This record gives sequence, C-alpha cells and structure tokens, in this order.
Amino acid sequence: MTRSDLVTRLAERFSQLTQKDTEFAVKTILDAMSDALARGHRIEIRGFGSFSINRRPPRMGRNPRSGEQVTIPEKRVPHFKPGKALREAVDAQAPAPMHDPD
Repeated sequence: MTRSDLVTRLAERFSQLTQKDTEFAVKTILDAMSDALARGHRIEIRGFGSFSINRRPPRMGRNPRSGEQVTIPEKRVPHFKPGKALREAVDAQAPAPMHDPD
C-alpha cells in the first residue's frame, strides 16, 4: 500500500473528510512520526507495533569496483517491531504455502 492508497482508503471510509483533509491528516501524522524518530524518540502504537532507532556502528567496507577498503561511518536507522496483535493478524491472513506436485 502506498501513501496515496492509504489516503484514498481513509477518505472512502470516513466520508465526512475530504480527500484534501485526509491527505493533510496522513501527512501530519507521518511528519510527526519522522520528527520524533529523528530526535531519537521511540513511537509505540498499541496493537500495531513500535518504531525506534537502531545504531549501526562504523565498519570497514570494500569498494566493489576497485576493491579498495573504505570506512563506513556510524548510522542511525529506523527500526519497526510489529506488535503481537499485528503478527497474529498477518499470520492468520497468510496464504497457504505453495506445494509442488512431484
């Protein structure tokens, strides 16, 4: 699902909101979440999951073209951990594994 898909589905579900209002609400929520993560805060949405920042330490890498060693600096990356309710909902909706007949 893309951001525009989310806006469309919310606008359909809540008919009192215009497409423009729905788009503004989605943008505001995502901006607030991005800002909180950028400041190092943790976001927890009960029944859905939590967002946090993981630190990737600096390391040595290799330039694939020249083979030269390069230093890769430390990074802070967003991390999502699904909540129990989301994991169970996804598992319940999972399609049956494909079986190849022999």
